[in-house]
Amino acid sequence: MLDQPIYVATIIILLLAVGEVISILSRAWIPSLLIIFVGYLVLIWTGVLPADLVPNSALAAVGSLLVAAVITHMGTLIPIKQLRSQYKAVLIALFGIVLGAGLILLVVSPILGYATAVAGAGPVTGGILAYIITAERLTELNLNYLVVIPALILGVQSLIGMPLANILLRKYAVKLRDGGHLNTTSVQKPSSANVSDEFNSAGLVGKGPAIATDIQARTATVTQTKRFQLLSERFQEPTIILMLLLASGSLATWLGSLTGVNYGIWALLIGIIGHVLGIFPAKAMQRANAFGLAMATVIVVVLASMSSVTWNDMVQGLWPVLLILGVGGTGIIGGGWIASKILKWDPLKGIPVALTALFGFPGDYILCQEISRSVGRDEHEQKAIFDELITPMLVGGFTTVTTASIVVASILVQTI
Repeated sequence: MLDQPIYVATIIILLLAVGEVISILSRAWIPSLLIIFVGYLVLIWTGVLPADLVPNSALAAVGSLLVAAVITHMGTLIPIKQLRSQYKAVLIALFGIVLGAGLILLVVSPILGYATAVAGAGPVTGGILAYIITAERLTELNLNYLVVIPALILGVQSLIGMPLANILLRKYAVKLRDGGHLNTTSVQKPSSANVSDEFNSAGLVGKGPAIATDIQARTATVTQTKRFQLLSERFQEPTIILMLLLASGSLATWLGSLTGVNYGIWALLIGIIGHVLGIFPAKAMQRANAFGLAMATVIVVVLASMSSVTWNDMVQGLWPVLLILGVGGTGIIGGGWIASKILKWDPLKGIPVALTALFGFPGDYILCQEISRSVGRDEHEQKAIFDELITPMLVGGFTTVTTASIVVASILVQTI
């Protein structure tokens, strides 16, 4: 039955779809990546799927070609205006992941070895692309047995991050409500709600359910304004945009081999600069009608990297994963607290912004939605609470999962 590529592709995409459905039904509390990873390992361990099937599949080959292009696409999503207006959220998020990664290297390296610490540090600070960058380097160095560590971290970290952020944000919301600090004069849809709508329409990847919507979620400008573009609107057709993305990925790969700086950093820089200069439109891969399939194939690349993982590898990886998540989570919380104090933010608000590194979108949006609905005593209070929480949480998640994690992972893997 598995002698036809279409059969293989159907089975693989079915697994991804099951993960999405479970995540949607659980309202992001059960991560889709966890379901996908565990489901895949069970299928190969029980012999339902041959271990070499996914690595040799056409989807995996396409995914490996598109990783650099997807990272370039991320550069076209960076909401410069939002980052400027929410600079405190950006700094808190950055401080959290830097301290988290630093603490992992400092504490975990003497216990489990430097390579193990690096294997976990990148994914703790971000999403699926940080994992791919890490896994590629581990494979190059014949450290395949370590691949299970970032994979497990990617699958379970939101189970830790979301409850912690929930507790802190809920306390902050109650504090605002009972302290009389809420603006409840209007129930019209505020600008921050418009921001969340725009984030929802963009197209991204990270750590929550709805994999194909995580990088989606973090873009953009509330008002579309005319601006100078080197590539005029009439030439922004799907085929031309896709060609530019692939060319940029090729350039980033070449620059990486030439300079020794990981191609992920180059791809991100090309995407940012290209978007600023008007070479790429916003949400470039979406405009090319290629984002959904691209993200599905990128996830297949992750599955392919896990094909050699055995049950014993999984069992042996549990202790390192728990240690890395514990240390990294402590560093992120500590970094969020310190930066909040420096920037004169309430830590109950700042620490959850840093914790978005552990779950990303749509978890951050869902938390704000659930907390405002449960803490607010009427429509006015619910709207005011949601207003206060949503924009810094979305911007924090964008900073960690979409941008900074690629840089952190790209730098760290070169030090192994």
